[in-house]
Amino acid sequence: MSPAITHVTLAANEASEHRPLIITLFALFVVATLGITVWAGRQTKDAADFYAGGRQFSAFQNGLAVSGDYMSAASFLGIAGAIALFGYDGFLYSIGFLVAWLVALLLVAEPLRNSGRYTMGDVLAYRMRQRPVRTAAGTSTIVVSIFYLLAQMAGAGVLVSLLLGITSDAGKILIVALVGVLMIVYVSIGGMKGTTWVQMVKAVLLIGGTILITFLVLLKFNFNISDLLGKAAENSGKGDAFLEPGLQYGADNISKLDFLSLGIALVLGTAGLPHILIRFYTVPNAKAARKSVNWAIGIIGGFYLMTIALGFGAAALISQDEIIESNPSGNTAAPLLALHIGGVDSAWGAILLATISAVAFATILAVVAGLTLASSSSFAHDIYANVIRKGKATDKEEMRAARWATVLIGVVSIALGALARDLNVAGLVALAFAVAASANLPTILYSLFWKRFTTQGALWSIYGGLIVAVGLVLFSPVVSGDPKAMFPDVDFAWFPLKNPGIISIPFGFLMGWLGTVLSKEEPDVKKYAELEVRSLTGTGAH
Repeated sequence: MSPAITHVTLAANEASEHRPLIITLFALFVVATLGITVWAGRQTKDAADFYAGGRQFSAFQNGLAVSGDYMSAASFLGIAGAIALFGYDGFLYSIGFLVAWLVALLLVAEPLRNSGRYTMGDVLAYRMRQRPVRTAAGTSTIVVSIFYLLAQMAGAGVLVSLLLGITSDAGKILIVALVGVLMIVYVSIGGMKGTTWVQMVKAVLLIGGTILITFLVLLKFNFNISDLLGKAAENSGKGDAFLEPGLQYGADNISKLDFLSLGIALVLGTAGLPHILIRFYTVPNAKAARKSVNWAIGIIGGFYLMTIALGFGAAALISQDEIIESNPSGNTAAPLLALHIGGVDSAWGAILLATISAVAFATILAVVAGLTLASSSSFAHDIYANVIRKGKATDKEEMRAARWATVLIGVVSIALGALARDLNVAGLVALAFAVAASANLPTILYSLFWKRFTTQGALWSIYGGLIVAVGLVLFSPVVSGDPKAMFPDVDFAWFPLKNPGIISIPFGFLMGWLGTVLSKEEPDVKKYAELEVRSLTGTGAH
């Protein structure tokens, strides 16, 4: 038996010996969050409560919830794994995810809060034809959310499989289904109030757990980061190359383009993510929205700095073979680090493993709840209430439609998540960022800042960006033609990049411009003037 398999077996045995502790921690979190959800559900009386939490959350509370929504399984599991396997190139995910917040703060947060009510479709429909624009916005929101949900489901399957010693595909699929059922319950019962409180609790747990592991890793190296990086480079088997660009990206022109595509998607994607955009509506005014983003940047920035310790700590203390043996994409590097830092053959190691894994599971549950709420809200508010019912649906009917949409989206996510269980979750989230930046961001920016923008421009931008982004992903190495693809045994990949952002994002902007200049429709200048005043001042905002 190889050393890697021996270590992974030891990890599994430790988890097995302390399984009652692990199950207890998981159960405690699930019961506690379900309790919060039921409590919040009893206070959810109308659509404003269900979609926007009654707009009662403070800037700090919303900033904490935004952080909880954003620091997903990709952040905690995927980035740690990417750094542990690829060193410097893996840390680029951390930089991209953090820088993206500046775009959201400077361009989107405040005007969006002033201009809309519950969804992105509200902003677009203000100065354009309601039904086609809301249909497009709802479709885009659902597609982006499902892409993001794939990553969370994949992370859940890997994480719980490691802890419970489940190796069969059927067992992993069952875990994905369990997460899906829990998220359906959270959203259906608690709405935005329940989801926000769960995200706040999760953010505190995640930051606390990450601080603990970071402290223990730095303590092991006497708080000398140079020693930590040196040991990581040595233990990786790649030497100084581990700390320099090029292990994952830069080996050839295709990988260089892939890196550029990834960077563009990460930086521009946040400002188009539906589950982040709807968070701006949960605060009482635009000033609170701006402050909540400031809080989020501080919290998220601190977390991403600590991913250095998580990723490079795993590389320094665990062999590459062991990480890959546990999960080919490195998604279990952070839980394995917790086990090693506490001692593979000790109760303390098992306690750390159980705690960090419970925190990661909390992360997944909170994020999938936020994503599902964003997509079900968009379906109910944009498509059902304003397109199908032409604005005549009551609050109760709208909320009922949202709950049914939650169930349907949950089922689709479970099915696709089962297929994506072996992919790196950070890479999957980067795909969601690319789709969001291609379809949503151009339309939002044009709508807020371009007087001539028309309904045709909005439709061409959303559908053009969406179709090209999703189409390129379907024919990329993410889906087929690669050992780590969703369908590794077939090859219909003709697009060489793993992220479509470098093509699909400019295409989305181009189609918005082209659709507008070729449109025979006269833009509603008066409506634009009203939207401009509202977005900048908050006058008339809900």
